[in-house]
Amino acid sequence: MTGPPNIVFVLFPNLTQLDFTGPLQVLSRLPGARVHLAAKTMAPVATDTVLTLNPTTAFKDCPQADVLCVPGGFGVDDAMRDRELMAFVTRQAKAARYVTSVCTGAFVLGAAGLLKGKRATTHWAYHDDLKSVGAIPVRARVVRDENLMTGGGVTAGIDFAFALAAEIAGDAVAKAIQLGLEYDPSPPFDSGSPDRASPQSLKAMAERYAPRLGAFRGALAEAYRR
Repeated sequence: MTGPPNIVFVLFPNLTQLDFTGPLQVLSRLPGARVHLAAKTMAPVATDTVLTLNPTTAFKDCPQADVLCVPGGFGVDDAMRDRELMAFVTRQAKAARYVTSVCTGAFVLGAAGLLKGKRATTHWAYHDDLKSVGAIPVRARVVRDENLMTGGGVTAGIDFAFALAAEIAGDAVAKAIQLGLEYDPSPPFDSGSPDRASPQSLKAMAERYAPRLGAFRGALAEAYRR
């Protein structure tokens, strides 16, 4: 990539803030990075926490992305139905050097037809649904297929961002950013994957996601049929 990269994050209501803020913290430290937070309007965008995000550009005014990144969250259902948002993602993806997502943001790419025949990942609870958009599901924190790079659920977005930073600026720069952020995870519990979580934790999370999976799949089917 020649010159400072234009990094465009797509914002929409009820996104998972860490899907966005984790990669933002890493990628904004790339030398010369120009970061754009794109939304339908310049109005503040509510997240799934008390944090509200201020767009830096509306879709209609956004420069062409070198890196296009779509975060996930429960707001993905409505994002996939939003014709203006989907048109923006489709348009930007055509010329972006990297087309990327974190967590269920993969399904915005999928609804735009960008995952067909591509290896991809997403949050574990939605992983099998990648087949519905023609993707090849891969259980990994970060998956790259040509210029497509997808991250798993929520915190995997940080690993995704370091992998992308290394692609753009080289390992030395990515490692320096990692050190500056003191990204040296050592969680108090080994419960971050369904392969290692306790039956009680799995049951609790299955109960949490069950009510919304039906709504999500309905929204996905509606958006993907267009």
